[in-house]
Amino acid sequence: MQFSSPLLRGTLIKRYKRFFADVLLDDGRTVTAHCPNTGAMTGCAEPGFIAYLSESDNPKRKLKFTWELAQTPEGHFIGINTHNANKLVAEALNNKVLDEFNVIDDWKAEVTPPGADSRFDFALKAGEETRYMEVKSVTLARGSKGYFPDAVTTRGAKHCLELARLAEEGVHTSLLFCVQHTGVKSVQPAIDIDPKYAEALFIAAKAGVQILAAGCAINEQKITLNQSLPLIK
Repeated sequence: MQFSSPLLRGTLIKRYKRFFADVLLDDGRTVTAHCPNTGAMTGCAEPGFIAYLSESDNPKRKLKFTWELAQTPEGHFIGINTHNANKLVAEALNNKVLDEFNVIDDWKAEVTPPGADSRFDFALKAGEETRYMEVKSVTLARGSKGYFPDAVTTRGAKHCLELARLAEEGVHTSLLFCVQHTGVKSVQPAIDIDPKYAEALFIAAKAGVQILAAGCAINEQKITLNQSLPLIK
């Protein structure tokens, strides 16, 4: 996923009220950017981190800047924009990046299976079979280990249980953790943050839901989902 225009580099002053981030740009301007991430953003929004912003020319926008990337003092890039996760997976599906995608012939986004209560990120066509996949963006890192979620997610637990129900009915379902943090080398549930989600994830895996994790290459020009990562149960 190529950024549509060069990102503006600066230093994060603070993130506040979930949706706002003040950034001192390298050209000396202090701007307020939209923060497209409603999570806790633990370890992603520390004052002093390098921040990369996109700029919109849409006159109807209240904030012309969007916070896209953070960079830690260790040099690791973090994808701040959670909306990009599905775009990255869609691109990876088209390019057959993961071995699991080789059998996928076509896909549709945002689909509710017949008789289900939840809408999932993708319906995947594999021959005559329709599969369903949910995507979660991972940015919480503790050392080289990635964790999900970074805050309690009742909706996420519901998705796990709904995927489990479909799997028990014989429907192929999967859950993909899209890791937008270049320092993360493996993924596991954050049991200490949301034990109910961890339990729901375990139920899903036991029911036959395919649990996957994938990492991304990230720089100032683009983000690309490019590799499978191990899951730690």
